Amino acid sequence: MDKGIFTFDVLKTIRDVFMDVKRGFASDNNSGIHPDILAEIQKVNTGHTIGYGDDRFTEEAEELFRIILGNETEVFFVFTGTAANVLGLTGVTQSWNSIITANTAHIEQDECGAAEKYSGCKVLPVDTQNGKINSAMISKHLYGFDFEHHSQPGAVSITQVTEMGTVYTPKEIKEIADFVHSYDMLLHMDGARLANAAAFLDIPFRSFTTDADVDLLSFGGTKNGMMYGEAVCFLKPGLSDNFKYVRKQGMQLASKMRYISAQFIAYFRNDLWLKNARHANNMAIKLAEEISKIDNITITQQIESNGLFVILPQHVAEEIRQSYFFYPWNEDISEYRLMTSWDTTESDIKGFVRLLSSVMNR
Repeated sequence: MDKGIFTFDVLKTIRDVFMDVKRGFASDNNSGIHPDILAEIQKVNTGHTIGYGDDRFTEEAEELFRIILGNETEVFFVFTGTAANVLGLTGVTQSWNSIITANTAHIEQDECGAAEKYSGCKVLPVDTQNGKINSAMISKHLYGFDFEHHSQPGAVSITQVTEMGTVYTPKEIKEIADFVHSYDMLLHMDGARLANAAAFLDIPFRSFTTDADVDLLSFGGTKNGMMYGEAVCFLKPGLSDNFKYVRKQGMQLASKMRYISAQFIAYFRNDLWLKNARHANNMAIKLAEEISKIDNITITQQIESNGLFVILPQHVAEEIRQSYFFYPWNEDISEYRLMTSWDTTESDIKGFVRLLSSVMNR
């Protein structure tokens, strides 16, 4: 067959299929889709059903969220985590508000200014060393109330698990919520890795969301075995009144929504989400244990989820990244992030550590 009819990307895909491609540690976004979730997509892929969410699969998925998070939960499915964060916050703020968050937060660092573009709000970062913020840190931005020359503080956004791999306790979240509400502001939680937090804390989702007085939750699944799809969850009555219009204008209303909904049905069935998250977290612990045996490597954060932050020589990292890809985090101090996934194996870890040890000991 004439090779010229294939594009470079097609040829690369064919090459990867037939080569021994190692699982890296760049991101849990790089992992595959859990077979049970793929099977559920196939299961609903028969016949016709009404589009835009008026189908029985979406109704079932929404009911599952109410069981898990509380009867007052209003759920809106979207495609991406960025959409969940940005549109969710847009739905509960006005353009003259400000949104306070950690300097490591996705809405500040990794979403290309989308929160400010779509909501019109000013995002105000708070410096943090471990990804977590508290009322004292938030208070630095709480001034200028009722002064028209100043953005009016409207919401605080926290990430669970944080971008540094750390986990808020229910008590820490409740303290932030109480403080935020005392200023008539709302608390948003970016839960892209919410399952990893629940697995670490060993408590139900509701214990550190609804029961901790969170107002708005971005509930993620993509990083924990789903193909795509996130949920914007309004945990209190009245907050979602106009969100259907926000979602449509934000280009996130899926016509064939059953393919998102079906994934969440499989995700919650038999606690698949928990099995996946526990495995990913355990693999991070295993990876940390093995790396700790190598001299001159520093682990910079507590291992509370599926993220590991290490300082190692740049030339070592560059060589290792040719075989097991991962990202730099803070290049000034030669800090790198290693992420494990629901499909990371002990063999992956052994191969990575073997190579790392060899290069470090040259």
